[in-house]
Amino acid sequence: MKYGGTIGITMGDPSGVGPEIICKALADLTPAQRLQTIVIGDPLFLSRANDLLKTGLEFGAAFTELAPGTIPLVEISTKSSNEVTPGTVSASGGESAYRCITRAVELCQDGSLEVMVTAPLNKAALHLAGHHYDGHTGLLTYLTGARQSFMLLTSEKLSTIHVTTHVSMKEATERVTKERVLATISAGNDHLQQMGIEHPRIAVAGLNPHCGEGGIFGKEDIEQIEPAVTSAAKKGIDVQGPIPGDTVFYRAVNGEFDLVVAQYHDQGHAPIKLLAFDTAVNVSLGIPLRRTSVDHGTAFDIAWTGQADHRNMLTAIDYARRWSAVSRK
Repeated sequence: MKYGGTIGITMGDPSGVGPEIICKALADLTPAQRLQTIVIGDPLFLSRANDLLKTGLEFGAAFTELAPGTIPLVEISTKSSNEVTPGTVSASGGESAYRCITRAVELCQDGSLEVMVTAPLNKAALHLAGHHYDGHTGLLTYLTGARQSFMLLTSEKLSTIHVTTHVSMKEATERVTKERVLATISAGNDHLQQMGIEHPRIAVAGLNPHCGEGGIFGKEDIEQIEPAVTSAAKKGIDVQGPIPGDTVFYRAVNGEFDLVVAQYHDQGHAPIKLLAFDTAVNVSLGIPLRRTSVDHGTAFDIAWTGQADHRNMLTAIDYARRWSAVSRK
């Protein structure tokens, strides 16, 4: 498949599996694809992963003339790199991941990158380094000055977009408002149209059991979600809901819907991870740059053992390339 544009991959937390899955994925790319893929990371850890996995990769300075097959690298190093221990939460690991992200954002903003792909970071390590964000999405929202952002998880079998993500259940319930639900529906519809689905079929999951059972189990579905669905439909969006959360994903997997709007983190993540744990892609919407990511964490328990599965990284890169290609049409 022919793609266009330059993809940037951030290394993530060096204590985790990021360097390993990046090297494994790069080894599977063609020489031409490698030249279109810039890695933003610490050469110390990328070299270690390359040696560990025997992937035989060659890295060279990005934005210079490189031999075919060489991986362009934007070097990001910290004074405390030698303090990073495999499989361990540390401020050093959090700082390294943070610097990779901030540099990638700069490269997206100046036009050097069309899409960024992120390897996993650790939220606790990020906080230890003094960067108090809820993860990549919150950090990218802040760095780009976006008013709001949305998390889309997509796979061949099922795609979901979330009204709320990394907040408590109590706060998630409070954030399920007509305005936020409508904005989430619209963001998902716009993205799927951009990716080639002319008329996306969208289902909106209910918040409460049985969508509140007429208000017996809560009124959020009646007072917030239903009006949002009505407003979206008036805009010409093909949307249904609220639909009980215990049936809507089954219906989507069986081909009735292209996208499900989930009201909270686990409502959307659980079915995706059940069906496509190794191949789902995390996509950030609502921010003024394009970003995809693996849909898993740093996997400290298997980090630096060579066991990490890189299929998720490959699908994130592939989605980034397709996103880049459609944006050029």
